[in-house]
Amino acid sequence: MGNKKEQVAKTMIFSGVSDDDSELIPIIADGDEQELTNFKAPDVLPILPLRNTVLFPGVVIPITVGRQKSLKLIQEVNRTDKLLGTVTQIDGAVDDPEQKDLYKVGTVAQILKILEMPDGSTSVIIQGKRRFEVAEYVEEFPYFRARVNLLEDTTTDADTAEFNAIVGSLKDLSIKIAQYSSNVPPEASFAVKNIENSTFLINFICSNTDLKVDEKQSLLEVADLRERGIQAISYLVKEVQMLELKKDIQSKVKLELDQQQREYLLNQQIKTIQNELGGNPIEQEINDLKEAAKAKKWTEEVGAFFEKEVHKLSRLNPAAGEYSVQYTYCQTLLEMPWDEYTEDNFDLRHAEKVLDEEHFGLEKVKERILEHLAVLKLKKDLKAPILCLYGPPGVGKTSLGKSIARALGRKYIRMSLGGLHDESEIRGHRKTYIGAMPGRILQNIKKAKSSNPVFILDELDKVSSDFHGDPASALLEVLDPEQNTEFHDNYIELEYDLSKVMFIATANTLGTIAPPLRDRLELIDVNGYILEEKIEIAKRHLIPKQLENHGLTADQLIFPKAIIELIVDRYTRESGVRELNKKIAKVIRRVAKKIAFEDSYNVELTEGDIREYLGVFEYSHGSYQGNEFPGVVTGLAWTAQGGEILFVESSQSKGKGGLTLTGNLGEVMKESAMLALEYLKSHTDELNIDSSVFENSNWHIHVPEGAIPKDGPSAGITMVTSLASIMTKRKVRKSIAMTGEITLRGRVLPVGGIKEKILAAKRAGIKEIIMSEENQKDMEEIKEVYLKGLKFRFVKTISEVLEYVLLKK
Repeated sequence: MGNKKEQVAKTMIFSGVSDDDSELIPIIADGDEQELTNFKAPDVLPILPLRNTVLFPGVVIPITVGRQKSLKLIQEVNRTDKLLGTVTQIDGAVDDPEQKDLYKVGTVAQILKILEMPDGSTSVIIQGKRRFEVAEYVEEFPYFRARVNLLEDTTTDADTAEFNAIVGSLKDLSIKIAQYSSNVPPEASFAVKNIENSTFLINFICSNTDLKVDEKQSLLEVADLRERGIQAISYLVKEVQMLELKKDIQSKVKLELDQQQREYLLNQQIKTIQNELGGNPIEQEINDLKEAAKAKKWTEEVGAFFEKEVHKLSRLNPAAGEYSVQYTYCQTLLEMPWDEYTEDNFDLRHAEKVLDEEHFGLEKVKERILEHLAVLKLKKDLKAPILCLYGPPGVGKTSLGKSIARALGRKYIRMSLGGLHDESEIRGHRKTYIGAMPGRILQNIKKAKSSNPVFILDELDKVSSDFHGDPASALLEVLDPEQNTEFHDNYIELEYDLSKVMFIATANTLGTIAPPLRDRLELIDVNGYILEEKIEIAKRHLIPKQLENHGLTADQLIFPKAIIELIVDRYTRESGVRELNKKIAKVIRRVAKKIAFEDSYNVELTEGDIREYLGVFEYSHGSYQGNEFPGVVTGLAWTAQGGEILFVESSQSKGKGGLTLTGNLGEVMKESAMLALEYLKSHTDELNIDSSVFENSNWHIHVPEGAIPKDGPSAGITMVTSLASIMTKRKVRKSIAMTGEITLRGRVLPVGGIKEKILAAKRAGIKEIIMSEENQKDMEEIKEVYLKGLKFRFVKTISEVLEYVLLKK
């Protein structure tokens, strides 16, 4: 090994670990492979335990000898043939290893040089020659001696393209590791590039790879160089990937730091340029905020809080994300109308005129609104009660709020609560969240630029709740005059006075409104319109508005009263006027088309025109079905859309007393049917019913329009009458409808929705209505015009009902 390449290689230094805790410096000697293959060694060798390193054939490493046993072994071997066996310890922490602490496979080593170091320690440079396996240990003192079997490194397929590719891959991966790792000196890649012998290269790389001792030992124990190379590649690939990942992370961190430094320098330059041009726009923004704050009417507390927030803004870096969040917050505080109010117009005559102009009927509602305005005029600082207008759709609940705002000269806000399910929609989000903003209450007040608007909370009954919270509970504070003087919004973080806001809620039904919320509301029932009122609303409001919307004048199309009545009666079935408005719009569109095509048409509409424009009649006149057959009785029902008439039909068939109910009935309605049957069973003598009929017959009660769910107790007397009619084979009196709950004792109890039911009866052509005597008080609140043409009979018991309505034949 005296060639020049060997001498250069022997001087290359690497980091490593020795036979005890000291550093090792692996060196490579590139030579003839035959030298290692033909190497002979004695059968018995002195054994030097190594810890934390594995010696491979051909590799030269320096070790620092620290243990007395090892030092004695080195000195004696150096005086003889300089050959010894190196075996790696299984656990490097053991100071005095025994046979069981050593691996079985090791490497024969030759001492090349012993060096006395300046610190008094001894270093030995050894070179691996050939692998061996320990057969048995023959001595333990003064150091281990063992009988060994030399092992050969097989090189099958050494000249193939695959083996050459393995060697090339190892070389490339090693050079990459040398480039990436700061622990490997630059000479390492030089050494790898200059090793020509494949066996030496594989062993050198296995020795110097940053692997665990047990992993290096497993490589040493592989006899086939091809397999050893493949295993080494798998280890090196992992190491390369790890080094690439570290390098990527470091480059990203450095890039971010460089970017921050670059931005800082650019910002400093921009600041200098801006100062030369007359000022920093960021500072100008902050100064603008301070100037605008001087004109605000807010309290000292709010002013001090705003000043503190602006000061916090001035200390933030404009390039930071927090700056825009803080600036938006300060701007929101500034835009809120703190203590800014519009002046109310307390001309009550004007208010009355506005309400009458824009809404026909609704006398009770208008009266309550004028009462509120009168008290507000006298007291000046009345805490506004929360009005809730409830009634069927299309009766003008929402538009009433707009009329109130116009009458008072206040700003108008409408907020739809339909489908609202997140509490933060009311109270806002904390400003620490991304995209945080105030709740919709304060957002709308900010938009109105007034702290005393008329605020319509539309569809209050449609509020829902889920895992985001319960918005109805958040509304408790908003809608309580005692609490809303200090309304807390999560974003604003200051108490805001809502007591001057005139809140008006609207709902179709009260059943879905939470009881605590309903308790805070002053409820005003907005009933449906009768036929005459709908005709007047159409003439005064709907037709003029739709003519204007479609570009027609009053001279181009005339709606006679009879035609309006026809549309209302035959094409709509509602309590409000929304559907009527659509039908009128449809008629005007058809006429507008004729005008645009220059076709002839009737300026004054006729029944034939309405049939042409709107099609066949959608509803039969009155919808009353008559009394041709026993068992058919007309009842009255209340729905969210207003009153409806419903029919109860009964039939009798052979059977054993079973009762069948159909028509999509709810539990309460089914119970009413069972009550009706039980009442009749217990009163057979009074009604002249043969008691045996209950044992030999089945009964079927059906309420038509089975697709529509029906529930409630108000059909009780209707079911009793229907069953009694079929049992006695007596018809029911003509043009009569009834409503009332029943008890097992035969009493008739009062029910609700009387006005809506009366309107439904009038629409259906009913002439007489039967109801509980206790409902007589409800008639006092109903205008005479609603009752015109109707006869009422008030009853206490079911027997009174049956005696009156069942005909003798």
